Amino acid sequence: MAGWGLLLRRAGLRLLAGGPGGPVMVAAAAGNRGLWCFIVRHINSATWWDEHLSEENTRFLKQLTAEEFRAQTASKLCPLKDEPWPLHSWEPGSRRVGLVAIKLGMVPLWTKNGERHAVTLLQVKDCHVLKYTPKEEYNGKTATLIVGGKNSSPFYKPESALEVFREAGVPPKQKTTIFKVSDNAILKPGTPLYAAHFRPGQFVDVTAKTIGKGFQGVMKRWGFKGQPATHGQTKTHRRPGAISNTNAGKVFRGTKMPGKMGNIYRTAFGLKVWRINTKHNIIYVNGSVPGHKNCLVKVRDTNLPTYRDCNQNSPFPTFFADGEEELPEDLYDQEVFQFTDPSVTYV
Repeated sequence: MAGWGLLLRRAGLRLLAGGPGGPVMVAAAAGNRGLWCFIVRHINSATWWDEHLSEENTRFLKQLTAEEFRAQTASKLCPLKDEPWPLHSWEPGSRRVGLVAIKLGMVPLWTKNGERHAVTLLQVKDCHVLKYTPKEEYNGKTATLIVGGKNSSPFYKPESALEVFREAGVPPKQKTTIFKVSDNAILKPGTPLYAAHFRPGQFVDVTAKTIGKGFQGVMKRWGFKGQPATHGQTKTHRRPGAISNTNAGKVFRGTKMPGKMGNIYRTAFGLKVWRINTKHNIIYVNGSVPGHKNCLVKVRDTNLPTYRDCNQNSPFPTFFADGEEELPEDLYDQEVFQFTDPSVTYV
């Protein structure tokens, strides 16, 4: 503030300062013709949650919060016994809720005819339904369910963001997303979701944010061939070349040029589910999905008309762990080769 005072004194002004953190009024020195400007000095009074706590108290709060979250998760394992909402059967045109999963990586998988497929492992971890919004409050056409996945620390979230988790009775989530559902597929907030929500043989759509590559040229961003390395080329080997012509006299909208690459949401459509591990809640989907390892992805039933009929045998509206259906540890598609089976048969 001393620098401002020196500058204003040189300009023939005087400062009228208040108390610490108060406003500073600047008036004209000659004639007192009123206030010239009004300067407000802001003092940030926000502190970290553990700034005034000892290390022992910090560890105690983290341990207490973890135990509370485990108790909340355990209390939601039996949604059918805790006043469930009415359950309906599947009808043509029904739309189920999706999941939030963690991308673990890729592994190979073989079919019975010897074909090798690269599959992606998606783990469903701490996934719960958070909120139901009727269609009258959303857009008048479809109802929605907010789903969250992977527990996170509540110490670095504002109180307004924690309200939806308290209403559902579940720990705070790292990622939340919205799924449009039909009226016969709604679920009660707090209902846990598992990998058994999908079954082998059906097809899903996976949405995630791609890996950010930063600012890239046309050869990496769009796959351009580039220009010759010799024959008179000077500093144009990786450049795009002409971007328009004299007749047009402008650059057309959508021209492929250098720019930021990646870090945008993309969807892989029609990925087949080869295997489901019910013990660790892992989904094996065909091919690659967007995003880096350990990123959170959005998995839902595919909207492609070609594979829409393959999703009729899935549990509706979802799989309940306390239901009557008992599942083995691994569910395989009928075309997957299991290494417990003989690979050579003699006739």
